Amino acid sequence: MLVPAEVLRQRLGERCLVLFDCRFSLADPEAGARAYAAGHLPGALYAHLDAQLSGPITPTSGRHPLPDAAGLAHWLRRCGVGDASEVVVYDDMGGAFAVRLWWLLRWLGHTRVGLLDGGLRAWQAAGGTLTTEVPAPTPAVFTPEPDDNRWISTDALAAALPNGRVQVIDARAPERFRGEQEPIDPVAGHIPDAINLPFTGNLDADGRFLPPEALRERFTAALGDTPPARVGHSCGSGVNACHNLFAMELAGLAGSRLYAGSWSEWIRDPARPVAR
Repeated sequence: MLVPAEVLRQRLGERCLVLFDCRFSLADPEAGARAYAAGHLPGALYAHLDAQLSGPITPTSGRHPLPDAAGLAHWLRRCGVGDASEVVVYDDMGGAFAVRLWWLLRWLGHTRVGLLDGGLRAWQAAGGTLTTEVPAPTPAVFTPEPDDNRWISTDALAAALPNGRVQVIDARAPERFRGEQEPIDPVAGHIPDAINLPFTGNLDADGRFLPPEALRERFTAALGDTPPARVGHSCGSGVNACHNLFAMELAGLAGSRLYAGSWSEWIRDPARPVAR
């Protein structure tokens, strides 16, 4: 799941490898593309959160709906991702955005995907170079097998909450979770009975993931005896939530699900309860 920069440097250029730069900024949606153009890992292609990794926004959806599986698979084929490809994703935010593509690939049934631990900073610290050259990939054969058991819809979550069949973990910053600040969405607060575990708590000071045993302690302390299969991960729009899901998998707590719509979809219906 985690790819050290030193290992990637040794393997860079292997034909089975496909790299994706997933840098993005919610405040400036084109900042990631500009950063990619200014310099990226050799051989990496750019994956835009809005254009490739999300579907169209609708009146009932959140800010980053899941993309159409067939359309995503078609784009991945054109990027050279085949059934036997090993994909490595990265960004410059500790994996906050790159984990979205990690999760999407796993959703489509492609498990040979890892995250560059520490991202761009770790790459450069390990002596890795950057380039402005944009690769021209050879299209590959990719056979998607979407597994919709990996995520939960808003209706299913709303039905499961009253009897405690799903425990929501919210990855947003504490002040947003508490409803004290909301810089992005029109309603502040959180889903009732959710647990707040900001995704940044999965990382050390260098932006690398904590050891699996530390991550396991973090999540089990919050969840108690709640099994991973009853956990649904939320954030503002279903992107950063993948970070906590990734961390649980890394800790050996497999089987949790993504609440794909997350807070920005939950609040689309004013009848849904809000806690502060």
